[in-house]
Amino acid sequence: MTNTRSLSGFPALRKHNSVDMRAIIVEDEKHARDNLIKLLQQIDPAIEIQASLDSVHDTVAWLRSNQTDLIFLDIHLADDLSFKIFDQVAVSAPVIFTTAYDQYALRAFKVNSIDYLLKPIDKEELAQSLEKYRQTRRPAQEMNVQQLLQAFQETGRQNYQQRFLVSRREKIMSVKTEDIAYFEGEDRYVYLVKHDGSRFIVEYKLSDLEDMLDPAVFYRVNRSFIVHFDAIVNIITLSRSRVKVDLKPANPREVIVSAESTRDFKAWLNQ
Repeated sequence: MTNTRSLSGFPALRKHNSVDMRAIIVEDEKHARDNLIKLLQQIDPAIEIQASLDSVHDTVAWLRSNQTDLIFLDIHLADDLSFKIFDQVAVSAPVIFTTAYDQYALRAFKVNSIDYLLKPIDKEELAQSLEKYRQTRRPAQEMNVQQLLQAFQETGRQNYQQRFLVSRREKIMSVKTEDIAYFEGEDRYVYLVKHDGSRFIVEYKLSDLEDMLDPAVFYRVNRSFIVHFDAIVNIITLSRSRVKVDLKPANPREVIVSAESTRDFKAWLNQ
């Protein structure tokens, strides 16, 4: 039997003679999608992946004319938050969310009786989620989407860093995150740059700051910069896969969004 294609153009897995479970994967990051498919094949080759989709639009269209047993669902999709799917179509299949958000934000899913997997997905945890589904085999509970979205946003944001302690000579001050324009890594140092242009050295790596900052307002555009949404003045297209960002306050270095992040960056700007 030949491979079938989903609405997003990504090939579905081959069907097996004995299908144990049918599932769809809704994920806009190719690496994450391919990894999940590979893990599912390793755990149980009898699982049939009916489609792999990357947007709210395509998922709604697929669910309106198809049925499945289980949905693996990312939160941030190519065109919107995946919660918007439930506003447009009735979903009867159980959902396992796949997300990069930390354990505190994930309390929102527990409150709403939804299972989840934290990226990068661990094979053993995936197997446990599948076993949990098999043991219950119950239809999805009706979701209060607005409650889920509100709980997700509030629970996530309240645990992100609200202030940073900085010093200059003998003076020590606390800087609110809303006053920060961007963080810049240069040589061996990381600088906190305020909207007024003042700069302070902070004792964090950029990789540490990514986990501390609210991803709704801060984005790591490349290896050297994490920028606040309000600090972005202009976005200039350099090629199909590269854009340049003008910041305020201005920085003498060119701030180029890495090629692998351009699509995600544009989705972040549009959320």
